[in-house]
This record gives sequence, C-alpha cells and structure tokens, in this order.
Amino acid sequence: MTISAKTKTLLMSAALALVAASANAAGIGASLLTQQHPFYNELSKAIAAEGKAQNVPVEIAIANQDLNKQLADIEDFIVKGVDVIIMSPVDSKGALAAVARAQAAGIKVITVDVPVEGAKVSSYIGTDNYAGGVKAGELMAEQLGGKGNVAIIDYPLVQSVVNRVNGFKEAIAKHPDMKIVSIQTGITRAEALAVAQNMLQANPDINGIFGFGDDAALAASVAVKSAGLAGKVKVIGFDGMPEARAAVDSDPDMVGVIQQYPDQMGKLAVDTAIKLEKGETVPESQPIVPGVYTKKK
Repeated sequence: MTISAKTKTLLMSAALALVAASANAAGIGASLLTQQHPFYNELSKAIAAEGKAQNVPVEIAIANQDLNKQLADIEDFIVKGVDVIIMSPVDSKGALAAVARAQAAGIKVITVDVPVEGAKVSSYIGTDNYAGGVKAGELMAEQLGGKGNVAIIDYPLVQSVVNRVNGFKEAIAKHPDMKIVSIQTGITRAEALAVAQNMLQANPDINGIFGFGDDAALAASVAVKSAGLAGKVKVIGFDGMPEARAAVDSDPDMVGVIQQYPDQMGKLAVDTAIKLEKGETVPESQPIVPGVYTKKK
C-alpha cells in the first residue's frame, strides 16, 4: 500500500506536533530531601502551587533522606526529559554525580535550600544560612548575657546546616566567656531527643542548646524538661515553622527560632525554572535573608 504525499505530510505534521507537545509537557522535576519536616512540606506545596499558577507541569519526588532514592528519582527525570530539575540534595557531596548526569543530558539544575558541593548549577536559591547562624549565635549570647556553656545539635551531611553551624560558632567566638562544650548529630526529632538527653547528662552545666532545625530544637526543649532543667537552659531553633513559633510563644525554654521562608523559595524556584526554559539568564545565587522570631513582648 502506498501513502500519498499529502498523507505523508499530515503524518509528519502530526508527529512533529506530538514531539512539540511532549517537549512542552516535559516541564519541571523537583527532587526534595524529605516529607518528614514541615519546612519541606511548605516548600513542596509552594512549588506545586506556583507550577499550577503558571500552568507549567511540575512532578515532585520525595527522597526521604535516602541518597539512593534521590539518585534514582533524578535518573527518572532525565529519562523523562524534563527541562529543569529543582533539587534539595540529601547529601551535598553525594548528589554531585546526579547533577553532572542531568547537565550532561542538557537539563538545567536549580538547587534549593541545600547546595551541591563542587557543582556549578544554574541557580542556588536558599536562606543565607551563615547569616542565620550568626543571628542564632547573637541571640544565644544575648539570652545568656554573654557567658555560659552551649551545645549544638548538628546535621553535618547537609551544607546548609554546616553553614548555619559555622555562623553560630563565629558569633559565639566573639564572646570569650561563652564555650561550645558539645556538638552531636541528631537528624530526626527522635535522634535529636536522644542526643540532647546525652548532652545534658554528660554536661549538666549546659546553659543553651542550638538545634540545626526546628525538630532538633523542639526535641531539646523536651529533653531539658525531662532532665529537670526547665528554666535553666535556653533553646534556639532554625526554620521557624508554625509549631516552633508556637513553642517560642508558649514554652519558656524555647527562646527563639531563626525563621526561613520556604514559600518564597518554592515560588522563586519555579519562576527561575520557567526563565531557564525560555533561555533567559538567571542569577547564580538568590539568597533569602532569614528573620528572627522571639517571644512576643
């Protein structure tokens, strides 16, 4: 059976239309670190909402703090041929290979909240974590009158946390009568609770605890009470989600949190991805200044 020239033309046009539609539908892939933290839930909602508002397809995959899962999700986005990948890496170093794979496939990469160490991405959007850490240290010094023993609940695999802890240390170092007596890793709330309990048992003279995130700070506050130290240890968190802000308002031991704005980050990430899809130039770094939330006067 022969196909007429007109039919061939129509078939070719249909095929080209399908290819174009496929390209337009490729959209944005977002690989987020976890859904077990309020910050990332807010970030995920903001990304989905802005994608809907801009009528751009967005597929969100959650790694749940599993690097292998995240690498598999990025590979899936590459196979699907998305235009841009928005990524909050589980491991700042471990995600480097995934970024390289995506870029080799011609896909632009935006990192949000957590940078990828050693990678040059199209744009990094996140809190100025170092500045936030400095603010946390300054608040701790203010609360303790410039003297006392301080502990830190850490998450050293994530560069954004490394930055905020370094900022905190820098601020504390300016006060010779303040000393950091313990730094331990407590990633989940349950882990942070155990870590805080161990810190307080080993160092009963601790006057303040800085939690790298809200979960860590809230857990520390519970540990303070269970150790019979209520009113004697100042706790400061980082994120500023509703539960933590409510704790600052009502819990005497929670004296403040450094407030991030995941809603702004999610919106900006999608808007930046759309600009990249259009071939526009975007800033390599788009820092968002954090706030400080303390007890209402």
